[in-house]
Amino acid sequence: MKVLVTGGCGFIGSNFVHLLMKDQSVSKLTNLDALTYAGHPQNTSDFKDDDRYEFVEGDLRNKSLVFDLVKEAELIVHFAAESHVDRSIESPDEFITTNIVGSFNLLEALKNTNPKARFVQVSTDEVYGSIQEGQFTTKSPIEPNSPYSASKAGADLLARSYHQTYGLEILITRSSNNYGPRQTPEKLIPLMIQRATAGQALPVYGDGSNVRDWIYVEDNCLGVWQACKKGQAGKVYHFGGECEKSNLEVVHQIIESTGANKDQIEFVKDRLGHDWRYALSIEGSEKELGWRPETDFNQGLSKTISWYKENGDWMKAVSQKIETWMKRYEGD
Repeated sequence: MKVLVTGGCGFIGSNFVHLLMKDQSVSKLTNLDALTYAGHPQNTSDFKDDDRYEFVEGDLRNKSLVFDLVKEAELIVHFAAESHVDRSIESPDEFITTNIVGSFNLLEALKNTNPKARFVQVSTDEVYGSIQEGQFTTKSPIEPNSPYSASKAGADLLARSYHQTYGLEILITRSSNNYGPRQTPEKLIPLMIQRATAGQALPVYGDGSNVRDWIYVEDNCLGVWQACKKGQAGKVYHFGGECEKSNLEVVHQIIESTGANKDQIEFVKDRLGHDWRYALSIEGSEKELGWRPETDFNQGLSKTISWYKENGDWMKAVSQKIETWMKRYEGD
């Protein structure tokens, strides 16, 4: 099978590439990534000399490039997206053009050059907004509360429309908060690990009571791969960790695991429009795909902390890249 992965140098995308490169049914894997601050070639450097792997540096907004790549694939798995909520609140422009226009280019390429290929739109639970109790189902209304989640919701709805209107083999996956190796230190868990081990302040939004459902990234990748192979076109599949924890609980667990000090916690002004709680029902994925999360949070967090400790050079290089990129982005 010839597979095109977008965003395969990012966090979830690179873990997915590692999974697929172990599968001999994949004869060719092409990784399209723009290498913004969140994409790192070292995430997939293990495969640079593998004949089955091809890396293409490029932007989803480059329509001719997207058309050329899509027409050669049997399966397109679309991870690429701007994903940092805080940055979407401050500067939403890139989120609209990359997440919506970029997805549109992929869908147009699919329709016009390769309508028999299968397309998996990888999305997030954030498109549903916040939920006080219970769980989001695949029938829950879309009510995004940030420019990031709105841009992902827009891409999801476009994908759905191309299945409904043109009969294309398109399905959508949505996961809860991922954590694990290769996540850039703008997100909660890697940021707290980095700062805890360095003896720095641990900034926590509001009072830290916001609740997230945490899933180890490899479990999500396994779910996405199952959806690629077994999922029904036109459907949405949920991948949640069934592990709800407040942000403050997670920070305390990282403190305990790294030997840091509770005095390092620093409560800061809450994020605008901060969703209070996310939770996903995974019933459909269990029944149709035979999928369940396999990694206990304690086990997953321990593996994650160990990975960051063993890959200090990666963390340093990525942190420097983020700093440089943000200065350029902000026009400094």
